[in-house]
Amino acid sequence: MVSRRTFVGALSAGAAAVYARSAFALPVAKSEGAADHTKWVKLAIGTGGHGHTFPGATVPFGAVQLSPDTGASDWDHCSGYHYNDDSILGFSHTHLSGTGCIDMLDVLLMPATDDFKFDPKAGVDAKTSYRSKFSHADEVAVPGYYKVFLKDSKVTAELTATERTGMHRYTFPKSDKSVFLLDMMHTDPHQKDPVRWASLTVVGNDSIVGARCMDVWGKGRQIHFAMKFSKPFTSVDFYDDGVLVDDGSKVVKGKALRAVIHYKTTEKETILVKTGISGVSIDGAKANLAAEAPGWDFNGTRAAAHAMWQKALTRVDIAGGDEKYLEIYYTGLYHMMVAPTLFDDVDGKYRGMDDKVHQMAKGEHNFSTFSLWDTYRALHPMYTLMMSERVPALVNCLIRMANESPQGVPIWPLQGAETLCMDGYHSAPVVAEAVAKGFQGIDVKAAYEPFKKRALSDDYRGLGEYRKYGYVPCDTEDESGSKTMDYAYDDRAVAALAKAAGETADYELLMKQSKNFVNLYDKETGFIRPRYADGHWAGHPFNPKSINISGKRDYTEANAWQTTFLVQHNIPLLIETMGGNEKFIEKLDALFNQSSDLPPDMPPDVAGMVGQYAHGNEPSHHIAYMYNYAGAPEKTQSRIRSLLETQYDNKPDGMAGNEDCGQMSAWFCMSALGLYAVDPVSAMYDFGTPLFDKVSVSVGEGKKLVVEAKRESAKSMYLHGVTWNGASHAGLQIAHAQLAQGGTLVFQLGDAPAKA
Repeated sequence: MVSRRTFVGALSAGAAAVYARSAFALPVAKSEGAADHTKWVKLAIGTGGHGHTFPGATVPFGAVQLSPDTGASDWDHCSGYHYNDDSILGFSHTHLSGTGCIDMLDVLLMPATDDFKFDPKAGVDAKTSYRSKFSHADEVAVPGYYKVFLKDSKVTAELTATERTGMHRYTFPKSDKSVFLLDMMHTDPHQKDPVRWASLTVVGNDSIVGARCMDVWGKGRQIHFAMKFSKPFTSVDFYDDGVLVDDGSKVVKGKALRAVIHYKTTEKETILVKTGISGVSIDGAKANLAAEAPGWDFNGTRAAAHAMWQKALTRVDIAGGDEKYLEIYYTGLYHMMVAPTLFDDVDGKYRGMDDKVHQMAKGEHNFSTFSLWDTYRALHPMYTLMMSERVPALVNCLIRMANESPQGVPIWPLQGAETLCMDGYHSAPVVAEAVAKGFQGIDVKAAYEPFKKRALSDDYRGLGEYRKYGYVPCDTEDESGSKTMDYAYDDRAVAALAKAAGETADYELLMKQSKNFVNLYDKETGFIRPRYADGHWAGHPFNPKSINISGKRDYTEANAWQTTFLVQHNIPLLIETMGGNEKFIEKLDALFNQSSDLPPDMPPDVAGMVGQYAHGNEPSHHIAYMYNYAGAPEKTQSRIRSLLETQYDNKPDGMAGNEDCGQMSAWFCMSALGLYAVDPVSAMYDFGTPLFDKVSVSVGEGKKLVVEAKRESAKSMYLHGVTWNGASHAGLQIAHAQLAQGGTLVFQLGDAPAKA
């Protein structure tokens, strides 16, 4: 299996940084309900540690993420940027937010002057490359806008964006040797032959167009661009594989292309650059540029981007709250809206998973960058609650992909390419959740067919053996333990689709299959344990902290401690299998109270350790809520409060693990409301403990969900009662259908656990 961790081989150690409060962390007045919610967004969060986020300019769900790149060589440069770095390579137009693999970083542009150190033979990210020093004190990073001063070239760079275009503004010193470097090689330098093909063409004396096809993470991924400069250039030099193309040609094709664009500049002269991108064609990129950035109004574009973010962020209004947690919350909300990304042109064309160009009806949209193994858990449930208008478009996009892709239902789709990253096929719960919650405009029968094929027919990564044996045997597949658990949950999701489609027999069969996780529970050790096809257990002696039990990797970014609790849909059966409530609680307590040591071959994603609970990686995210199901909700409440307070910070290294396209943030943003969807397909939310005293959430059509916490004291975290619209609410869950209608949810909280 292609995992995001085996894809990127090197882990950067990275010296601990000293985080100065700079323009990255704009000072905010301590006031309730600040008028400009973007002031709470601190884009430095996640750019340090192993958060893998980027600080550049984008708009909500935009196709363009115009951001600085400080490296591309290792795991901590998956987004192209790391806070510990002190030099910038340039500014590229597409980025991944918080992933564990390097890709995108398309169409890198870098200004320079007399200092220009361009070695055409130097590889991407080499020490002899065209870097410029910078300081965080000279950075401004706010939603929709980025600014930095490049010390070596004395150039000030400013960036902003629309949905499909990026706009740059560069202020130069006086120089007869001012240049831009346009790098079409820029990507992970460790990949063999990362560029299938590329092209560059000079158009007139102020424009360059081009394209490239990549073989990095998304194999065959295409990006096309049209770039226009506000000032005519004096000349353009093309380099192909480090060799100057001196035949006077205005068109160059190859695999390792760079262009040097020459200018003479006066003191404080400003040159603007605007770039349209497209997954379809250069003509599509030109059309996108003409439609979204017809003029040169940088300030107007910046203001429009800011307005888009302000509108998006005001979906949630928090009354009161500590400044630290307001910054964490609104930055998290921001990160929840930088993926999935728009991936169509203004005329409705898009490149499908079959590498063909398709035409959508007016008003429809196509998207990319679905980190589904991560985001089905909290990000998509949050969308159903607070961005309901987007859900049908996202779900219909996944269904289109399932029908267009030669690889079948989506796993981890990236710009028309299937990365096949991570196990399971977790587009199923995203689609099933939307259907279970009654979203309109989704053809259930059309949705069910490709997922039925995957669940009941495909021999995909051990699914044939899973159906035959009731588990994935460790002698036929790697990561068999995690695959069994993930397939069981996907069975549950596809069963919900079957039921909605009227396929009763399939529903019953799939629900039966969804119980297969019990077949890997070893009662002797008390863990989910890899098992051979002949039925005997792997690992003698058995080490539950190991990722490698059978002689090869048996769990996906996890060990037996985390994987044993990887059940979201049938927790009562897991409790029964483990011996009842008391033993289940003992095991949960043991998980959190273990030592946090891990074997040396454990992937770095297994982070944010509390005992053997790993908050830095997604399989653990529902576990603290499982106490609710065993009669110990007070343990859920205290544990959730602790995780909210200890696993997030408002510093660059403020994330316990990779952001993973919004999931790490979504856990915080949802849990801070006192809610979490343990099983998203159930259309229910589980109660935890709210962090803020009062939060108002727009749930669509002018309706508001107000969540209030009535506390005995500031320390109160334990649930003593819940009311919904003034009436007492029983139980530890509430239905999506209720919350989606708007209303007031009040948590009565005490300093000590409730007696009943």
